[in-house]
Amino acid sequence: MRSGAKVAVVGGVFLVVAGGVGYGGYNLYSGLTGGDSGGSDTKSASAPKETGPPSADEVDRAAKDFLAAWAGGNAAEAAQLTNNAADAEPLLAGYRDRAHVSAAVITPGEAVGATVPFTVKATVTFEGQSKPWSYASELSVVRGLTTGRALVDWAPTVVHPKLTKDTTLKTDKASAPPIKAVDRKGRELTKEKYPSLGAVLDSLREKYGDDAGGTAGIELVVASANEATPDQTLLTLTKGKEGTLTTTLDVDVQAAAEKAVQKYGQASVVAIKPSTGEIRAVANSPAGGYNTALQGAQAPGSTMKIVTAAMMMDNGVVKGPGAKVECPSTVAWEGVPFQNLERFEIKNGTFKDSFRRSCNTAFIKAVKPLTKRGNAGTALGDTARKYFGIGLDWQAGIATVDGSVPESAGAETAASYIGQGKITMNALNMASITATAKNGGFHQPVIVPKSLDDRELATAQRLPGSIAQALREMMRATAQYGTGQAAMAGVGGDKGAKTGSAEVDGQGKSNSWFTGYADDLAAAAVVQSGGHGGDAAGPVVAQVLRAR
Repeated sequence: MRSGAKVAVVGGVFLVVAGGVGYGGYNLYSGLTGGDSGGSDTKSASAPKETGPPSADEVDRAAKDFLAAWAGGNAAEAAQLTNNAADAEPLLAGYRDRAHVSAAVITPGEAVGATVPFTVKATVTFEGQSKPWSYASELSVVRGLTTGRALVDWAPTVVHPKLTKDTTLKTDKASAPPIKAVDRKGRELTKEKYPSLGAVLDSLREKYGDDAGGTAGIELVVASANEATPDQTLLTLTKGKEGTLTTTLDVDVQAAAEKAVQKYGQASVVAIKPSTGEIRAVANSPAGGYNTALQGAQAPGSTMKIVTAAMMMDNGVVKGPGAKVECPSTVAWEGVPFQNLERFEIKNGTFKDSFRRSCNTAFIKAVKPLTKRGNAGTALGDTARKYFGIGLDWQAGIATVDGSVPESAGAETAASYIGQGKITMNALNMASITATAKNGGFHQPVIVPKSLDDRELATAQRLPGSIAQALREMMRATAQYGTGQAAMAGVGGDKGAKTGSAEVDGQGKSNSWFTGYADDLAAAAVVQSGGHGGDAAGPVVAQVLRAR
C-alpha cells in the first residue's frame, strides 16, 4: 500500500462474487474463500495487548483487510475491522443494497502516518440503467481500546466524503423532478457558475420540483434521515425532464456576492430589494459548507443598533437624531462595565453622532430609564418583532433561521442593546432589518414568489414615519462620514450603512459585521474573525451594492 499499488499481497486484483454482485477485491487473505484470514483479527489469547499508536505495518495491514472485505461485499466482516461495527455495518451493507453499487475497485494510495487515502471506481446499476461512478476518500487506523488491535477508525466519510451520521447513500427514482432555476430576468442559475447556490437550488428543487412541471429521473443521492433536508445528488443515471422555476435572484448581484465572499475563509452575505423583500443574492464562503447566510445564528454586534435606535425613539428615550445624548468612555449596568472601542468619548454630541461613530455607552446609558418602567429586558424584542418582523415565522420559500431577540435580565440587557448577549442574527436577518429601515416598512424576504404556492408571509407594522426618517438620516451619516465611510466610498446613489463587530468567547478576533443600502438594494455581511465591521464585511457589502 505504501507503494501506491492496487493492494495485492498475493497476485494482484481479482474479481470476487458476493451475493451476485461483482466487486473488485484484493486477494489478501484466504478468508474470502472460506479459510482463516490470518490477519490483524487473529491474536493468541495469551498474547499481551498492544498499546500506543499503530505501527506502519499495522496501519498497512488493517487498511488492506478492511478494504478487501468491503470491496468483496462482506459488510459484516468489514465492520468488524472497525472500532464501531454497529454503526459501520448498515452503511457498508447499504453500499450494495441501497446505493446499488454493482461493482467496485478500491485503490489505496500512500499512507500518511495513520491515514490511508484511496480511490473508488464503481458501477451503479438500477432498473436496467448503469453508470460509472468514481470518487476519493480516506480512512484512519487507531488502536482498539479493548482489544489493542489496529482497527479502522469508523466514520461515515470512509464510505463517501459527503456522508454524515444522519445520512446514507441511496439510488432510486429522484424524490423530486429536476429544475432549471432562473433569475428574475430568466437567466439560468447553476451550481457550477454560482457555487453558493448549491444547497439553495437543492432545496428549491425538493420543494417546488413537482410544481415546476418536470418529471423525475433516477439518481444516486446522499439521503438524510431529516425529511426537511434535501437530497444531494451524486450521480444521475437518467436525467428526467426539467421544469423551469423562476426565483427572485439576480445573476449580476449574485455574481458580485460570490466574488466578494471568496476573499475570506468564512463569510456570508445576503442582498434584498427593500421595496418588495425579494432576495437578490445569497453567498457563502466556503460555498459548499453550512448555509450561514440563511441559517446562521450569531451575535450581530453594533449592526443591532438600528433596532435599538428605533426602540429608543419609539419609547421616548430620545427624540431623534439631533437630541443630545451622552457618550462617555465607559458606563456600568448593574455593576458590569461596558466601554467604547479604545475608550473613545463624544463630548456634547447628538444621537446621530453616537450612531455614526457606533458609541456603545450611548446606547446603554440613555436606555436606563426603561428599567424604571420595568420593560428594559423586553423592549428591544418588542420593537424587533413589531416593526422588523424578527421572531415571526418567515416563509421565504426555503428553510431560514429567523433572528432571535429574547427577553433579558441584568447585564445581558445592556449587552443586547449593542448586539451581544443572547441576540442572534444572520446575514439574511440583518439585510432585512436594513431593508425595513430603508423602505419604512417590513417585507418578509422571499426567494420565490408567494404566488407559486400561496404560502402565508409574515407581516409587521410599518415604522412610524419620523422613526424611519431618523434611521435613514443616521445611516446616511454613517456611510458618508462615519464608521462606514471608507467601505461605502465607491457606492453611489442614496446610501446608508451601519458597522458592527461581535466578540465571541474563545475567539481571539471579533466577527466583522456590516449592513448597508444603496437606492433599492440592501445587503448585510459577516466575516468570521474579520475584526472591525468596516474592515472586512464592509467591502463585501459595498461590492454587492455596486452590482445593482
